[in-house]
Amino acid sequence: MAPPENTPITVALVDDYDVVLIGVANMFDRYRDRVVVAEIDSNMSLDDSVDIVLYDSFAQPEADHDEIAALVANPRARRVVVYTWNFHPDLIANAQEKGAHGYLSKTLPARELVAALEAVHAGETIVSDVPPRARSAVGLDWPGRGEGLSDREAEILALITQGKSNAEVAALTYLSPNTIKSYIRTIYRKIDVLSRTQAVLWGVKHGFTPDHNRIEHWKGGP
Repeated sequence: MAPPENTPITVALVDDYDVVLIGVANMFDRYRDRVVVAEIDSNMSLDDSVDIVLYDSFAQPEADHDEIAALVANPRARRVVVYTWNFHPDLIANAQEKGAHGYLSKTLPARELVAALEAVHAGETIVSDVPPRARSAVGLDWPGRGEGLSDREAEILALITQGKSNAEVAALTYLSPNTIKSYIRTIYRKIDVLSRTQAVLWGVKHGFTPDHNRIEHWKGGP
């Protein structure tokens, strides 16, 4: 049953990195009369349904659409929205095919993100316009931001820290192998390392290993 009109929509956040989710949650602080974050910690059980599950794509298996399908299939999730910087047409089409109700850009200011979530809650399917390359919305956070890594660089380093090869990173992010190599060269320079092993060790030390595996408790129904 949907909540009464004029009550805040409830949103559960899904991503394995606490710093990422805290940044997203902080974006909603000024809009608590419209959006309530119902879940952020996978160690706390959530028995009630939520209006929207917001699936943050940072270092998540974007190309593994079974993750999106699992969220859509869970009766506790009334609607599922992907929150991402990656607008490859195949990713959008596959997310919609799996039943996602929205595909929203991380460049959206908080007020526009809230309005988009409200539109999804009202029954619309919302897909952001393909954004020009721009900075992520003010308030978002990610590992390595303080060390000067961009969100995309941080995501690639997180995937490398998880043990992914260049080919796997390219497949997961829908970027070309040459683009991945270019990102990796820039990452090495920014974190002052010379090898992949050094980059992985740096990543482990600086919070690039997942804090949780939040998707697991959304699989298999309530």
